[in-house]
Amino acid sequence: MDVSEAILARKSVRAFLDKPVARATIDQVLEVARYAPSGTNTQPWHVVVLSAEPMRQLQQKMIAQFEAHGPGQADYRYYPREWRSPYIERRRACGLQLYQTLGIKKEDKARQREQWVANYRAFGAPVMLLFFMERDLEAGSYMDYGMFLQSVMLAAQGAGLATCPQASVADFPTVVRDFLGYEASMLLLCGIALGYEDTAAPVNSYRTPREPLDNFVEYI
Repeated sequence: MDVSEAILARKSVRAFLDKPVARATIDQVLEVARYAPSGTNTQPWHVVVLSAEPMRQLQQKMIAQFEAHGPGQADYRYYPREWRSPYIERRRACGLQLYQTLGIKKEDKARQREQWVANYRAFGAPVMLLFFMERDLEAGSYMDYGMFLQSVMLAAQGAGLATCPQASVADFPTVVRDFLGYEASMLLLCGIALGYEDTAAPVNSYRTPREPLDNFVEYI
């Protein structure tokens, strides 16, 4: 699989097979991804690989926190304070596509909530990756991290694995840090669900659209 094929094949997978991922395969993915570029080669990434019982324990802690208090507060602001066009329309279309695929109606708040809780279970993936960086790093490191995350997902695609990047995992940074014994100086950016795609699951049957070049490219 060449780079273009991997980019076009990658998608956010929300149902995984009950099939373990070998540590050697995970190492292979991260070994490739570590060559992602970063400003002055700072390499700001720190990765935690969770699976089996430790992963389930952390997931239950996040779910319990969600059930008790609702969505938490990430270490940083991911989305704009006020949504505006065209971004609000794209966001709504994305959510609508997911719910329509799953047959979840707008008024069915229980099933919507259930689907949201699936985020904290990493959609049943056998591996959950957590991504941290030092809190005192600046905006450039966020840009570097984006390149690293894409490298992880493309390397996983090349290894026959599926992924789903998850900002939602960062909803409960204190829960996660306490579980891992990390200091508050370690900022939790996001997670990635990692495993083998369940190709028979309806939720994996759709692809979100992308804007045509004319909408965002200007040649001068």
